[in-house]
Amino acid sequence: MAKPFHELRERLLRAGVAPRHVRRYVTELTDHLADLTVEEERAGRSRTDAESAALVRLGGMDDLARAMIEQRQFRSWSVRVPWAVFGLTPLLLLAGAWFVALFILWFGWQIFLPGADTPFGPGRVYGFANLYFQTGKALYFGAPVFVGWGIGLIAVRQRLKALWPMVGLVLSAGMGGTSRVQASRTAVPGVGHIHMDFALGTSVHGLSDGLMHALVILSLTVLPYLIWRLQKAHSLTA
Repeated sequence: MAKPFHELRERLLRAGVAPRHVRRYVTELTDHLADLTVEEERAGRSRTDAESAALVRLGGMDDLARAMIEQRQFRSWSVRVPWAVFGLTPLLLLAGAWFVALFILWFGWQIFLPGADTPFGPGRVYGFANLYFQTGKALYFGAPVFVGWGIGLIAVRQRLKALWPMVGLVLSAGMGGTSRVQASRTAVPGVGHIHMDFALGTSVHGLSDGLMHALVILSLTVLPYLIWRLQKAHSLTA
């Protein structure tokens, strides 16, 4: 009985039905099929014949799939508005992660380096202070990679085509590769004296560094995505 519902599950996911609705639907069908099988066994059929008869009573796979696919409210947001899920949402997540990372930088600057013009200067910090700054640094540089991994997981889990996920991966990598942070009490005006912008740089060296950084991020996110897709495809054909 598991195989027909496995095929139905894959069919629904490929049609854009949200995984949570697919899971609930398959669970309900499994329970209903078990009840029908018990009824057929009580009527005197063998286990195998009872399962076959129960499947016939339950309905064909086309009808069961159509019952979910034709209802738009069951479709995932990744299918309804892919531009928002893979275009806007990664930007919002990156903005949130970078805000936290820059706040960590600013707060640590005030606490551990109160007299320094910039937290990026030659002054050294040790122990807990060093761990504190490294945590913020890891969040800042890791945010595009984490967001990219999230995009890949969503795409594989929902059996999405590669176009929109790749748009999200390239966008996240591009933002990560071009982001720059400046922090100085004398050179950066404003309350926090921290400024962040996006640019590849005005020199050939800056351009190459920005592109290289973006390519590294893209590689770290695209490779797991491709591996997950291949593993999923292999599991379906095995």
